[in-house]
Amino acid sequence: MKVIVLGAGVVGITSAWFLRRSGHEVTVVDRQFAPGLETSFANGGQISVSHAEPWANPRALAQIVRWLGREDAPLLFRLRAEPAQWRWGARFLYECLPWRTRCNIAAILKLALYSRASLKALRADIGIEYDHAERGILHFYTEPAQFEAARSVVRVMNEFGCGRVLKSPQELLAIEPALGHALPRIVGGDYAADDESGDACAFTQKLAARCVAAGVELKSYATITGLTAAAGTIEGVRLQQADEAMHTLRADAYVVALGSHSPRLLQPLGMQLPVYPVKGYSLTIPVADPDAAPHVSLTDDEHKLVFSRLGQRLRVAGTAELNGYDNTMNSVRCTAILKRVESLFPQAGDFGAAARWCGLRPATPSNLPYVSATRYRNLFLNTGHGTLGWTLACGSGRLLADLVSARVPEVDPAPYRFTG
Repeated sequence: MKVIVLGAGVVGITSAWFLRRSGHEVTVVDRQFAPGLETSFANGGQISVSHAEPWANPRALAQIVRWLGREDAPLLFRLRAEPAQWRWGARFLYECLPWRTRCNIAAILKLALYSRASLKALRADIGIEYDHAERGILHFYTEPAQFEAARSVVRVMNEFGCGRVLKSPQELLAIEPALGHALPRIVGGDYAADDESGDACAFTQKLAARCVAAGVELKSYATITGLTAAAGTIEGVRLQQADEAMHTLRADAYVVALGSHSPRLLQPLGMQLPVYPVKGYSLTIPVADPDAAPHVSLTDDEHKLVFSRLGQRLRVAGTAELNGYDNTMNSVRCTAILKRVESLFPQAGDFGAAARWCGLRPATPSNLPYVSATRYRNLFLNTGHGTLGWTLACGSGRLLADLVSARVPEVDPAPYRFTG
């Protein structure tokens, strides 16, 4: 079949790769001049199966209330007169119920484990390099209550196949000596030895080059203005590309992998996709002292930050701000991240040269992505991955290719199905 993939982030490009490997003729369409330049550009860098606990969990409401009014809060709701935000928020509260959280953890873990294995297989197959490291992910806690709460999460994740092991502060230091300066504040942690890290943008762009070499067509500078539908079928995608006149591109199947912008494209078709943009921030800091900067990827659960060593750069990313499609840089939030990094690793980097970035993550209330067919027989979704786009990309790309190809997937697609 001829398949058009809308979106050239890490999710869209992995979808294109696995579709092409399945024998389809694939075209990828994106408004940027190169792949991976939006949400995939400067994310936290973690392949984090161990982050399968969703934002919506029984502790979330108390944390949100505690952070109200704080401009530097790890999770910041800016209430807007916007029905989509209120609908999303109401569903988020429902997903905070303990039984929902447990179900969501199980479903995220299933896809994440499959995705990590798929990434390893892809890397072994084509030898792609992207500053990746296979040193695991270490979670550390500086608040006793947070560490106690983590114990039950670790138990549930281990029950569903994620190897997170509780560690004492001294055991954490043995795994990552750069934590020495912060050790007096650390009350404990846990370690997921099988997790990885790497540069998602580099991966996306290098895999895109492999896609093109394999016959995938990549259309850049192409603004998608809408989908044309009739009789339960998508007939084409309307594009405005560079200085060309608006035209319609046609295929046998269409894949929406536009992240936060997916709902905007689908709404005229009568589809209310519960994906909302959640702004995240990152700093990329040149490493000044290789021994003072962490080599193991870290998660600071109290401040909702992740740290990944990407060659001679330290990527620090996190926080969540719900403020619609606003993509302006908030200096207060960036400064809060920088202060936390300096307090934990004061000799690690050239902090004055830190590159600041923000991007919109496509979040569902449950944190489960939509990898799904739709009520339009030739329209498919691969979107809504939230903070786990890099983690879930290869698995959801393979699952998507199976659905388009009408094959029985290796992973049960039911939890990721869109029914709207």
